[in-house]
Order: sequence, then C-alpha cells, then structure tokens
Amino acid sequence: MLPISVCMIAKNEEKNIEKCLAPLQQTGMELVIVDTGSNDATPALASQYTDKLYHYHWCDDFSMARNYSISRASHDWILVVDFDEYLEQIDPQELLAFIKAHPTGIGTIVRNNPCHLLSGQKSVMTERVARFFNRTYHHYEGKIHEQVFPMDGSEPHYFPLNLSFYHQGYEEEELLIQKSKRNLALLLDSLMDTPDDPYLLYQTGKCYQVLKDYSSACQYFDRGLSYDLDPALTYVQDMVEAYGYCLLELKEYDTALNLANVYDVFESRADFVFLMGLIYMNNALFDPAIGEFKKAASMNSSSVQGINSYAANYNIGVIYECSGQIEEAITYYKKCGDYSPALSRLEAIRNGSWR
Repeated sequence: MLPISVCMIAKNEEKNIEKCLAPLQQTGMELVIVDTGSNDATPALASQYTDKLYHYHWCDDFSMARNYSISRASHDWILVVDFDEYLEQIDPQELLAFIKAHPTGIGTIVRNNPCHLLSGQKSVMTERVARFFNRTYHHYEGKIHEQVFPMDGSEPHYFPLNLSFYHQGYEEEELLIQKSKRNLALLLDSLMDTPDDPYLLYQTGKCYQVLKDYSSACQYFDRGLSYDLDPALTYVQDMVEAYGYCLLELKEYDTALNLANVYDVFESRADFVFLMGLIYMNNALFDPAIGEFKKAASMNSSSVQGINSYAANYNIGVIYECSGQIEEAITYYKKCGDYSPALSRLEAIRNGSWR
C-alpha cells in the first residue's frame, strides 16, 4: 500500500462514484471521503470502496471541509481529488520518488478539461493544479476556489507530477452553470473581506464568463490584471486570455488590440499567440492575423488542443478563402486533418458553393 491518502469531499455524487473511486482504489492509496450533506446514495456507494467515510456539516467554506478531510487521513502525504475527476495516468514509483525528493514541496497534477473552440468544436484544455502535499507543512485556505499554502506563511514551491485526471464535470454545461452560480455567491462574499485579491477577482471573472455575462467578466479581469502579477502563474496567463476572449464576445475589437502591449510577456504561449491572431482577424488586420496563426501552428504545445495545429490552420484557410485565394485556402484546410469545419469548407469549395 502506498503511504498516501486520497482525500475527497462529496455531495450528491452517486453518478460519479464508480468511475472515480474504482481506479483510485486499485492504486493502493487510502481513500478518505467526507460527505457534506448528500441526499442521494453517495454515502452508501462510497462505503463500498472505503471504511474511511465521515460526515461534515457544510458551512459554505471549502477549505474547512478540505482540511477536515485531511485531518481524518492515516498518512501525512495527501492527494486531493474531486469526484468529477477520473484517473487517467499514475506512476506510483514517481509519487514515492517525489516524497523523497521534495519533502516540503507541492506536486501539481494534470487536469484535462473538455471545452469548445470558437467554431463550436469540442476540444480539451490542459491545466496543472496543486493537489499533492504533506499535511505537516501545508493546508487549504480560502472559502471558495481554495488553494494549498504552507502553514508557516512561506512561499509555496511547486513541482510537476506525471499524474493526470479527466475533468468530467466540464462536459455538462447545465451543471457547470449551476456550480458557477453557487461559486459566484461565495466569491462575491469573499471579495467583501479581501477586495484586492487578484486570484479571487480572476475566479469571479471566470464565473461570469461561464454565465455569459461577458461585460461583468471583463470588469473583474480588468481589476485583477491591474495588480503587479507574476506572468509565470497559470491563473495569470489564463486571466489574460479569458479577458481577450470576453472582449471578442462583446465585439470590443479595438480594446482587445491593447493586449498587443503585453505580447512580449506572453508570446511563448501558443494560446496567447492564437488569441492575438483572432484579435487581428476581427480587426480586419489579416496579414498580422495569418502571421500569428502560423506562429501558433509552429509551437510545440498549447493548453487547448488544436490551438497549435488544426484550429490555427483552419483560421488561415478562412482568411485566404474570404480573400479569394482559394488554392492557399485549400492548402491550409487540408492541414487540418479530420477537423470537421475544415472538411465542410473543402466540400463547399469542391461544390462551388463557397462564393
């Protein structure tokens, strides 16, 4: 058995129990589950996978619930997982090596979130989240969108783990909207106490983005980005890009062009380069747009699948097609492989219906 406890909090998760817990049980890690008030079969189903099942009175504070679950673990090394996250890849030996090499470090796992490109096509956004740590040195802070912090107030030190989960919850739009409404109330309450917290401002903006209130989202992103932030932080990168996409949704194309002022800071990210291509495209600056899409397509990786390949090539094809350069358009549509919007455009061109 691995000397690691998987700590989870649950409420009405009966539909996720088997997909989530069965793979985790097979790893040999201890499963610690804290139910926060389910009125379905969650407790009964969870008890089939572990005898470490506890009940906690929900008090609108995720950190308190997380920390309670951690306190019930038998081991000091903790892996935190949500019930809508399904294990994809794990290397037990790597976890043991991490424990030895980074006794006071925080491990970040890969979480693959289903999402949609602007074309409406399904894709996957990859992110890293801090989830693996020693409870002797770390705990959770924050009522909502809780984060792991060292107990002594020092700066956290993060290290990547080859451990990945698929985030099923992002596939269900109705559930995502419900969670965003719930989270928004908690976030606005937290901002009453700490109005200058850029991470809370970011998460508030993300909730408004999910709810398609792009104007409010931009207001919170703008406030969050007014602080002196570390551009290496994942949430800062995402906030810049989410801000740009919300401006595009609002058709505030001139304002979006201002993101060119931070190009030198974020140009190593294919996702940001692709966004700049969209911004130039919507401002009818087609040559710069093609340049950005070509650059994105040449980059090795992206957070959102397709940004550095078929999605970028598709947009180049669209620009060429709209400008009457059909052979060039065909060339780039063909680079998109089986990407259905590109296949549709190729079919339209073959049928002569593109004009």
